[in-house]
Parts: sequence; structure tokens; C-alpha cells
Amino acid sequence: MKIAMVHDYFTQMGGAEKVAEELYNMLPGADLFATVALKDKMPESIRDVPVTTSWMQNLPRMRDLYRLYFPLYPFAVSSLDLSQYDLVVSSSSGYVKGVQVAPDAIHVCYCHTPMRWVWNFDNYSSRESFAGGVKAVLPTLIRGLRIWDEAAARQPDHFVANSQTVAARIKRAYGRSAEVIVPPIDIHRFKVSLEQDDYYVVLARLVPYKRIDLAVSACTALGRKLVVIGSGPALEGLKKDAGPTIHFAGRASDAQVEEYVSRCRALIFPGEEDFGMAPLEVAAAGRPTIAYRAGGAMETVVEGVTGVFFNEQTTEEVVDAIERFERQEWAPLAIRLHAEGFSTEVFREKFAAFLRRVGAPID
Repeated sequence: MKIAMVHDYFTQMGGAEKVAEELYNMLPGADLFATVALKDKMPESIRDVPVTTSWMQNLPRMRDLYRLYFPLYPFAVSSLDLSQYDLVVSSSSGYVKGVQVAPDAIHVCYCHTPMRWVWNFDNYSSRESFAGGVKAVLPTLIRGLRIWDEAAARQPDHFVANSQTVAARIKRAYGRSAEVIVPPIDIHRFKVSLEQDDYYVVLARLVPYKRIDLAVSACTALGRKLVVIGSGPALEGLKKDAGPTIHFAGRASDAQVEEYVSRCRALIFPGEEDFGMAPLEVAAAGRPTIAYRAGGAMETVVEGVTGVFFNEQTTEEVVDAIERFERQEWAPLAIRLHAEGFSTEVFREKFAAFLRRVGAPID
């Protein structure tokens, strides 16, 4: 059986790229495709794998402008030739679910979420910064893209969602049902430490919708130490609002992340995520999470066992959640045990079993 694995684009490192990495590594002899692939933005284990890309790879300043090129991606996807493959697995929060495959091929789409900027445009655009001219034409472009996206969603034979939250969105947007297989966590990276320091951590790309500002403002108000791990366009604004107890660690290496996480008090997770791997990564180190009660965190954080929730995205709510967290005793080994149910091994078993059920066994 000839297999292709297709990812939207390798232009940033996030949870979707980690899933794409694992999908590629578990598919025997698969060829890798993407509309664009910046090698330094690919997961390390597949960085040297040959990637077939589209003509968009050669557009000027792709590294800086990949977001603004969004009207072109449907055309780039249509240029990818997958006609020789028996099984196509797409990893998509955007476009590659719309790839054309051979009539008798099986196409399984692992959907991280329906396009946020199409199906939740008002909320998305209010959180992102666009030049005035771009913002003026966006509604027209988005209407056209929504029509394309609805058609593209008819291409996969099967959808797999990363959470119940995303499965519900797929149903609302596309009228399609989805199997839920949560993303894999490399629990072996993390060790439960008996030593604990007095800081909280944030582990995220620094973009507005992640609401890292709430963690910064709450820890500043309480005088609590916070280590912000990650980089992104929101960094400078966060620094302006941060008090002396906030440390910006930047884009840390895996070893640095493991060290920070193993000794922290807890993760602060203030955004609404489709799934959100960070709470499970810190749980693998036996550390709890203080999370906004919405989205994927509802499926990965067990209240009172692996973390606490807050109900509104305000500084006051986060402050209250931190204070409630500090009044409770936590059991690191119980938290670690919870994370083990989301391991890479469990993911591989579930995804391989799903492929067998749909007539595409890989083992």
C-alpha cells in the first residue's frame, strides 16, 4: 500500500506539527507533503525527511507573510498530486483536507479544528492585527473561502478530531461525524521531580488568542513568579504589562522546557484551545494546571485531581483560581498516571485500530 501524509504547512511549531510528526512516523514508508515547509519550523525527527511542497514554497518572504497569503492556499492544495496513493492521511486545521486523491484511495483527515478564520471570523479578526487595507477586504475573501472550505470538507472519506470540542465543530460546520483520537503526548520526556520551586509557567506561542496576558496580569497582581516559555507577536506587549516577578524565557529547548516544567508549581492555561497539549505535558511531570473552563481543557484537566478551573477570562478570575490552587494539596503521581492515558503508544494503537476499521490497515 502506497501512503501519503499531508500537513497544511510547516511555518511554525505547535501542537498540530507534533501530531503531524507522529502521524508520519507511524505510517510505514509514507511520503510527506505540505503546501510550504520551512525546515527550521519542522519537528526535529522529520526535519531531514524529503517534503514535496507546492509552488507557494517559492513565494517571496514566505517566512514572514505566510498568513497574508491565505487566499492562495486552496490553489496550492489543488496542485499537489496524490493520485498514486492508496491511503492519504491529512493533518489539517486549514486546507489540505481538500486535496484530490485517486477515486479508490482512502483519505483520512486528522482535523485539529475547522478553519478559525472562516468559521469564527469576527472573534478571530478582533484578536489578530491586520493592516487597514487588508482588513477592509477580508470579509469578501472569507465568504469565498467558506464556500471553498465547505466543498473541501466533502473530500475526506473519514474525519478524526483531536477532541470532543472539535468533533462538535466539525459537525456544525460541515455536517460530518468525526472519530475522536486525542493527540499524543511524549510522556517519557518528563520526569516527576521531588523538588519544587516557587514559580508558575506558561508554555505557549505568544499570540493574542492564547490570553497569556491574563497569566501575566494575575501573577503581577499577586506578586507570584511566572516563567513565560515561548515566543510570538504578543511578546512586546506582554513585556510592557509585566511586573518584576515575570520572566520571559523565550523559545526554550526541549531540555529547558523539561527542567522548567518539572520544578514549577503549576501551568497557567488561560486560553480556549481546541485541545491543548500543555496541560498533559506538565501532568506527565506530575504538575497541575490552572485552566480556563472551556474547549479542550475540559477533556484533559480533572478538577481537583490534576488542576483547577476559572470560569471567565479576567484577571480577577485567574487570581482567584491561583489562590484556590494554593490552598489545596496535590498528588504528583496521580497526576502523572492521568497523563499516561494520553501517551504516544496509546495514540498509535487507537489510530492504527481506526485505520483497520476503515479498510486501511498499516500493520
